[in-house]
Amino acid sequence: MTPRGPAIRSAPHLTVVGLGPGGAAHLGDSARDALLGADVAFLRTARHPSAEAFGHLASFDHHYDEADTFELVYERMVDDLVEAAVRESAAGRTVVYGVPGSPLVAEATVELLRRDPRVEVDIVPALSFLDLAWAALGVDPLAAGVQLCDGTSFEIEAAGRRGPFLVAQCWSREVLSRVKLVAGSSGTKAPRVVVLHHLGLPDELVADVGLDELDRSVEPDHLTTLWIEPLESPVAPEMARLDELVRTLRERCPWDREQTHASLTRHLVEETYEVLDAIAEVTGVSDWRDSDWRDSDSRDPHPLDAAVSHLEEELGDLLFQVVFHSRLAAEQGWFTLADVATGVHDKLVGRHPHVFGDATATTPDAVMANWEVIKAAEKGRTSVTDGIPTALPSLVLAAKMQRKEHAIGLAEPTLAERRAVLGGVVDDLEANPTIQGVGEVLYSLVGLAVQLGVDPEEALRAAALVARDRIVDIERSADPGSIA
Repeated sequence: MTPRGPAIRSAPHLTVVGLGPGGAAHLGDSARDALLGADVAFLRTARHPSAEAFGHLASFDHHYDEADTFELVYERMVDDLVEAAVRESAAGRTVVYGVPGSPLVAEATVELLRRDPRVEVDIVPALSFLDLAWAALGVDPLAAGVQLCDGTSFEIEAAGRRGPFLVAQCWSREVLSRVKLVAGSSGTKAPRVVVLHHLGLPDELVADVGLDELDRSVEPDHLTTLWIEPLESPVAPEMARLDELVRTLRERCPWDREQTHASLTRHLVEETYEVLDAIAEVTGVSDWRDSDWRDSDSRDPHPLDAAVSHLEEELGDLLFQVVFHSRLAAEQGWFTLADVATGVHDKLVGRHPHVFGDATATTPDAVMANWEVIKAAEKGRTSVTDGIPTALPSLVLAAKMQRKEHAIGLAEPTLAERRAVLGGVVDDLEANPTIQGVGEVLYSLVGLAVQLGVDPEEALRAAALVARDRIVDIERSADPGSIA
């Protein structure tokens, strides 16, 4: 007699059923019977309309509250299901797992289970939210060439594509803002956007919305989907990917988590100055390249390439600061990066009526004059000094105040008046009015201030602020209509 080896046992068995896309009316009999007839049954979430028919069943909602990422949530659900399948199968009991919609559409846990060698999975099909979406839109997805995307990764999935897109998992205003940012970067014409909300439920909403209002038009949840018609040009995902990266850093990096608008201030200033240095570097290299470098054996063209790369890098660091501050604001519910981009876009359009309207401005001076008038009207400003940051470096602040003095008609001091303050230095500079000469005088004044125990930065700032107060006093005493 041939000895028999150990019996070969199959992997524990698990049945997955779909609850349909909406309420109980879309719940199939097969799914209902499987869940009610199972020895042990679980729901991925009880926060789904169809789940109300199975209120007595356990759900995995606690994982959403305990885990930091969706990936970890799904991994823990799968581990729990496999453990239950192993335990119950050994006792000859059945395990059924119910998921919203169809098990085969946008169900990460089902994908993980089907790849998991520890269990065998049977699928009971169900109606998907896609079926309700096509009916609501009147669209044949095959004929239209629809591309299905996840809202949480739209910037990646839609990269280089024109659509049309059906965008699922638009469960928060943050996700809607990210979709808006990416879709808005695709061209000059905003695409058509339709919000599909609570399909198949009594409060179903199918409505066209303007792209600018996308993240304000509805209170989204896990039953919110978007339809985006073909984009003017393939979407540019870079900004949205950067925004997503900063969001991830805020969640996972201890240093980034602790930052505030105030703590980032010095980094913003430093990055700004580094950009200025990089611009100076590019300008300097470009100057000699444009003149005599071809005629000199000592000139190397490669420094320009290095300078350009340096400028690109520094602009990226500065952009990171803008994105970071926008992320902090989004966490407070103030505004998003998309709002910042939209705001500056609209402001620039409004400030250029000679380009986008019927105003006329044929010279740079005329453009700046229009700009100041429009800005004053927008801001409701009453003084030419309004909006000038007092935190500017004192030399920049002083120069701005002197320009504003000229703008309201204050006469520039004569050389005789300047001699009364600066003595013979004026004669020396008048004879040699060079950058080097003026720089040496300023440098000497800084040294004198330090020698006298006075902070030159604060001293000049104080003088500039006195000038500001003088300008405001003059404006208040003048005819308001005469103020520039």
